[in-house]
Amino acid sequence: MTQRGGHHGSKKADAEDDVPEWVDQVMSTVAGEVRRRRKELGWSAQDLADKCEEIGHPIPRNVIANMESGRRSNLPLVDVIVLAEALNTPPVCLIYPVGYVDDVQRLPLQHPTTALHALRWFTGEETDLGTDDDMLRYFRAHHAAQEQLQSARRDEDYARYHAETAPNADRKAEALRSQAHAAEAAAAAASRLRRIRAFIREEGVTPPFLWPDLAAEIDSSGSDPDTAEENDL
Repeated sequence: MTQRGGHHGSKKADAEDDVPEWVDQVMSTVAGEVRRRRKELGWSAQDLADKCEEIGHPIPRNVIANMESGRRSNLPLVDVIVLAEALNTPPVCLIYPVGYVDDVQRLPLQHPTTALHALRWFTGEETDLGTDDDMLRYFRAHHAAQEQLQSARRDEDYARYHAETAPNADRKAEALRSQAHAAEAAAAAASRLRRIRAFIREEGVTPPFLWPDLAAEIDSSGSDPDTAEENDL
């Protein structure tokens, strides 16, 4: 299959006739990465087919073999998802196998770019998200704030333990300073988490799940978070 231009006889059309169609390139990359990961695991095509069936979406051995050899004419998204799970890798890493291919073509007629850049585009990790992508930004910020809160609380518990078991006054004072610093970091993360959840609710969306003990603290703080400024999210 080839990429055809819109004007017969043009230089652009002639050049594109020599370029494999973008769809074929994407399928070839996925097929190559499935084959590489399968062999890395020491699996046969039948082993991979058996694993897909265990997951609940059978992909027959001959279908896998035809895909890897380039004889398969289509590659459904659901197959990519199940193959990725079977091979213990994120689906995006089959499409953009960072480290295993140099360049990829994100879209038809675009210049090649690095696999990492394409992966970041695909997953929305680019920093220039538009207003339509605010919810993705909110949910990512929510996850980061929750991780920061949990980490700070672990640090606080660790410092508290060392303060209680310190062998002398100097070590106890040092541990208490660490505990206070961790408590400040936890409070800041909790405040940020409240603000993010408030932004999400303002959009009419249910915020991500929090464990009951944490939800009681974050969602029942007794005051409404300031949602006038969101640039620091």
